[in-house]
Amino acid sequence: MLENVPILSLLLIVPFVGAMTTLLLGTSPKASKYLALVFSGITLVLSVLLLFNFSLSSTEAFQFRENYVWIQQLGISYNLAVDGISLPMVFLSALLVFLSILFSWDVEERTRTYMGLMLILEVGVLGVFMALDYFIFYVFWEVVLIPMYFLIAIWGGPSRAYASIKFFIYTHIASLVMLLGIFALYFTASPLLGSPSFGMEAIASVAGSFGHDLALIVFSALLFGFIVKMPMVPFHTWLPDAHVQAPTAGSVLLAGLLLKMGSYGVIRVCITTFNDLSHEATIMVALAVIGVVSIIYGAFACLAQTDLKKMVAYSSISHMGIVLLGIATMTELGLAAAVFQMFSHGLITAVLFMTCGMFQHKAGTREIPLLGGLAPKMPIVATIMMIGFMASLGLPGLVGFIAEFSVFTATYNIFDLWVLIPVMSVAITAAYYIWAMQRTIFGDLTTKIDTKHIHDSYWFETVPLAVLIGLIALFGIFPSLLMDIILPSVAPLAAVI
Repeated sequence: MLENVPILSLLLIVPFVGAMTTLLLGTSPKASKYLALVFSGITLVLSVLLLFNFSLSSTEAFQFRENYVWIQQLGISYNLAVDGISLPMVFLSALLVFLSILFSWDVEERTRTYMGLMLILEVGVLGVFMALDYFIFYVFWEVVLIPMYFLIAIWGGPSRAYASIKFFIYTHIASLVMLLGIFALYFTASPLLGSPSFGMEAIASVAGSFGHDLALIVFSALLFGFIVKMPMVPFHTWLPDAHVQAPTAGSVLLAGLLLKMGSYGVIRVCITTFNDLSHEATIMVALAVIGVVSIIYGAFACLAQTDLKKMVAYSSISHMGIVLLGIATMTELGLAAAVFQMFSHGLITAVLFMTCGMFQHKAGTREIPLLGGLAPKMPIVATIMMIGFMASLGLPGLVGFIAEFSVFTATYNIFDLWVLIPVMSVAITAAYYIWAMQRTIFGDLTTKIDTKHIHDSYWFETVPLAVLIGLIALFGIFPSLLMDIILPSVAPLAAVI
């Protein structure tokens, strides 16, 4: 059906045209919102078509490939494709941007710029997940940085200037280190290939001839760039500040998509390019240690938070640590579970940050000690927040359980009883979520804030949350819908090539 349709290019062109149209023709807040919603909706439809037309029986590693030589002398190509690792991320990106735009229906300040930046962000994220050429991969990677910086700096909280600059410095420095790694790949691989090439597949085909020491240095540089983006301890400090200060939609896209760029890069670049090196015990243990430290640290940090949004931000560090732990196993189950966890975390954190934003807007605060007994006044919000918390702590039947259980199973298969250390985080996660629920929505109605004007969610808040809850349940009950797509693409990475 889509054989002759450049659907991957359309996935980039539609939101870009939408951004330009919104910025130029969004003469009123209402017009800007409708334009952004229509173009993001078209992008979502294209991603759904891509999902339903993806062949599970194909022998090709990548599908829907579009490959055109751009600058032949430098070996730069416009090379796009998707596989079972990138396809879930493409769908997640289109979904979260569309729902975030709808959720932001009450934004009245500089609406045209706000909506335009959201669509530009979508272009960058989709480009990262579809690029198979290092040059355009890095261009899209940097494109993402710009709109997110301005979303925090303009529409953020009281300390938005500090948070946006910190976000920019951390992620940009990490990107520069990653760029050095990319140039090392390029200049080392080109003589071995006989011609210059930024192609990911071409470079991976000769990376085994780099020599162990050089491969380890390049692997480390690339890994550093990606784990700062995830982010892993000790490079995590930019994330809580960015989340707390970012507008709600910005937090949704930051946690749901930008963090996934880091973990996706570890799999697509580090593990795929240096597959032999990745299977060395030292590398696997190092990745596992970083992942476990992030899991435990993030979980304990959540217990100490009084800001509901900051608690969810630290929980993201913990749950992204689970992704890295799954990658560290270098097994088919572990890698597939890591990708599944990336997808499930994107859905769940979108729910959590949206509900946090609603508490801020309706109650005037996110401070847990000031809240309490709000369930009768906000029954829909309270119910959705409970479901989001239960999904995040790994309740069976919801999408978070499948991902975490699979990661821990793969970890036990490789690291034996050491799995008990990260498993401890499940109890800690349950503790901070249930404690937060008890203090926020249950008990006696708070007397510390004015509750007279507190009301339940509007339609444009309820609809995105209902869609997300539906998907959390769907993929929790039928995980094979996603696992069947992921497994064939991670299987070659699990065996040393």
